[in-house]
Parts: sequence; structure tokens; C-alpha cells
Amino acid sequence: MSDEQHEHTFEQASAGASLTYPLQCSALRKNGHVVIKGRPCKIVDMSTSKTGKHGHAKVHLVAIDIFTNKKLEDLSPSTHNMDVPNVIRNEYSLINVDDGFLSLMLNDGSTKDDVKLPEGELGEKLQEEFDEGKELLVTVVSAMGEEHALTCKFLDA
Repeated sequence: MSDEQHEHTFEQASAGASLTYPLQCSALRKNGHVVIKGRPCKIVDMSTSKTGKHGHAKVHLVAIDIFTNKKLEDLSPSTHNMDVPNVIRNEYSLINVDDGFLSLMLNDGSTKDDVKLPEGELGEKLQEEFDEGKELLVTVVSAMGEEHALTCKFLDA
């Protein structure tokens, strides 16, 4: 036994929840989520192929990164575990758009100011609708420590 002191640092997600959880490849389903090359993805296609006499069945996954919309593929034995991201969707009222960031109203009345204005068509539409004085609900998706505004809709008064 050694008398050395070890320093431990534990990083923690909200409420002690893990960013991902393991799931056997054969249990994954189309439209479900999976981590491929370190990115949270939505499965758009999957196929299983049986290999030779003593080989294992392989699962071929085709998935789209939920934040960048890039297509990723993976091939893994069906008995192996893959990480599945904990994906959380929340809707917030948009209060302000300032310097490329959204100011969102949380359920408890406080504000969340760390979500970037999305790039491209959605960001332009969101800015335009907000400038016209429309009340908007923004859907923010969080997974693996990343957050992005993915959709917005009008609040009908």
C-alpha cells in the first residue's frame, strides 16, 4: 500500500446526470440518438449484416449530427455498446436578441443569455420576426454540453 495522496477532480453535468449512457447496438432504433465520432446524432438509417461462420453481426448506422446537420456513419458489432446522448429539449420565450445571443425567459422568471443566435436561415428569420415585434417561442436542444436553438414558433395571443 502506498501512502500517496491522490487528487480527484470530478466534472458534473446538471443534477449529477451523465452526458451519455451505454446501449447495445442491437437495441438502437431509427430516429433514436447515438454518439458517432464524439458528436450527438439522430439515426436516419440502420442495417444489420451477418458476417461469416464465426463472425459477429454488424450494425451499419447512418446518422445526422443534431447540431451541424452533417452526415456521419459507423459500423459496429451488434453485441457492442455504443454511447447514447441525453438530449433535452426546452421551449423558452424570446425576450431580446443582442450581439449575436438570444435572451430567453426561463419558467422561473429568470433569463438565459448564453444561447447563440443560430446561423443561416433560422437566425435571419428569428431576428426578422423579433424586430417586427412578434412574440416567439424558441426550442433549445441540449446534448453533451452543447446548446443550440433549433426552431422557433409564434406565440398566438
